Amino acid sequence: MANSHLQRVRILYKTILKLHCGLPNELKVLGTNYVREEFKRHKKCNVQEAEVFMKEWTNYAITLAEQLGLRGPQTGSSLGANLSKSDLEKFKDDQIYQLYELLEAARTSKN
Repeated sequence: MANSHLQRVRILYKTILKLHCGLPNELKVLGTNYVREEFKRHKKCNVQEAEVFMKEWTNYAITLAEQLGLRGPQTGSSLGANLSKSDLEKFKDDQIYQLYELLEAARTSKN
């Protein structure tokens, strides 16, 4: 079972990195670095955290694929999504801080 979980994690990770190839260069670099850090950070998490982690990153991959219009350019939409207040309330303090750092990095890369 551990092998199949590891396989799913690797497939998801590689899928996300491939999807990032469709992003503008600044977003690609920022997103890829963030994904690498998050996957490394969660290598030894507990089973419950792993389930949430995989679910959320799978949702991210699906959303990004839809936004990039992988079924044709006419199916693409604008990139990104707003977080709801209820989403933010689920975050831990360190996740809020990470989100803030990501925001600052995105602002810096625009300038």
